[in-house]
Amino acid sequence: MNWLAHIFLSESNIDFQIGNFLADPLKGKAWENANEEIKKGMFTHKQIDSFTDKHEIVTISKKRLREKGLLKPIIIDLTYDYFLTKNWDKFCNVPLKKFSNNFYHEAYKRTPFMPYQANLPISHMIERDLLNKYHTINQLKTSFSRMDRRLSPRLLQRDSASSYSKTVVENIHHLEKDFLEFFPQLCKTVKQDLDKDRLKHWRI
Repeated sequence: MNWLAHIFLSESNIDFQIGNFLADPLKGKAWENANEEIKKGMFTHKQIDSFTDKHEIVTISKKRLREKGLLKPIIIDLTYDYFLTKNWDKFCNVPLKKFSNNFYHEAYKRTPFMPYQANLPISHMIERDLLNKYHTINQLKTSFSRMDRRLSPRLLQRDSASSYSKTVVENIHHLEKDFLEFFPQLCKTVKQDLDKDRLKHWRI
């Protein structure tokens, strides 16, 4: 799952959300003196990734793209975020724009209290409004092209994100069906270890 899903699949506490988001750029390691909410968010991020990577429905989604491909997991992460955006009201009782703006506002207020390596990805997300980049198929395809610009020439010789655009579009309905079957299961699993009183933004 990508940024939007990780922040949604968090307790309604900004440090928890920040930890869930930062687990990838910080490679799962909290900085010295990080508070417990940050650490709990990072732990939940690992749970989400572990459940997702092993799930048979996600495996089916990957196989819909092609038999082999280094970037298939990332392509599915981005595509599933598109489906979460598209079906947002099924899962969240806070409108997406309000949800993302609330996160940006609260995260920005926390940046003076965090180290540079944490501030950088948060500032990047806010400046580029990265939680709202998956509203249309064209925006999703643009995200594939944007990813290619960050890949090394060596990797691009083996695989590219933009090369999946056509297959994603051709299989979009099947992939969305996969997502709508998978995501409630992910929510149910993650919810077991979270404080239910801090999940009032969840509709499911």
